[in-house]
Amino acid sequence: MNKTILITGLVFTTMAISISGCNNADSEKKLKTAADSAAAKGGPAGATATQVAPLDTVLFDKLLKNLANGDTTGRWPQKFPYPLPGAILPYNRIVAFYGNLYSKKMGILGEIPREEMIAKLLGEVDKWKAADSSLPVIPALHYVAVTAQGAAGKDGKHRMRMPFHQIDTILSWAKPINALVFLDIQVGGSSVKAETPILEAYLKLPNVHFGIDPEFSLKNGETPGTKIGTFNATDINDAIEYLADLVRKNNLPPKILIVHRFTQGMVTDYQNIKKVPEVQVVMDMDGWGDKILKNSTYLRYIRKEPVEFTGFKLFYKNDIKSDPNGLFTPAELLKLSPKPSYIQFQ
Repeated sequence: MNKTILITGLVFTTMAISISGCNNADSEKKLKTAADSAAAKGGPAGATATQVAPLDTVLFDKLLKNLANGDTTGRWPQKFPYPLPGAILPYNRIVAFYGNLYSKKMGILGEIPREEMIAKLLGEVDKWKAADSSLPVIPALHYVAVTAQGAAGKDGKHRMRMPFHQIDTILSWAKPINALVFLDIQVGGSSVKAETPILEAYLKLPNVHFGIDPEFSLKNGETPGTKIGTFNATDINDAIEYLADLVRKNNLPPKILIVHRFTQGMVTDYQNIKKVPEVQVVMDMDGWGDKILKNSTYLRYIRKEPVEFTGFKLFYKNDIKSDPNGLFTPAELLKLSPKPSYIQFQ
């Protein structure tokens, strides 16, 4: 098809600072009841390394083979070192809501009030539990903590770091439903190496993981949104090395690193991405479009250039606009080879 997936929207400097519906006096009792049905069977998301059992390598190999879903190309399952004890993947599947609390246009996480959003997330979790009972399903809140900007800013880096109190809010929302938290960075004209340490206090927490977005990495001074950016293996390895060091120094279970991708050029030199016991890498099929196009993108850029695990992003509005058949269902995504371990809704 002569069609291109359109890039996701940016949060520019003109974004509204008022947060509609994010500070309502929610019922903790109601959220706790919802949490009881959403908690992962594999243990609490915030468990420390000292609380987890030794890694079941036999089950690990079996689950990786199951995720490969009959792949005949020889690419899947991938070979990489066993993770440290406490690894979330492949023992679980993650269903995440993505967004930013300053923007209703950036994703479902910031678009609707907290209680409504949590209920919707847990509804998606339940759909995945029903579709595949072989894996526990963990909810997650995927928050964009550094957003690419149309304006260069004082330092000319075309990015804005979100205030820490916003991250604290996300952590407080995640706790009652036993959810993971992902902090995502859109570096603009900055770099993974420069932006990651800013979030160290949060990344030290056992239930907080990381995401990096090549789409918004512009290395030659361009304005984000005018072209699609790129990361090479060195950029991605900067994140892996930093996370691995945090895991070792703080006796943590492995971190998950989400890398978004929907074009060939967004990730280069993928063969040289490091595979280490401390970090589990998920290549997430980003971008929106109709089902035929998204399936093709997954096959071309995720399946054919394997790293470790895979993810698949769904857009509540743009995917439906592009395809009258609506969003991919869990049953449809489970037919993919490999099956995605991480499902993200925007």
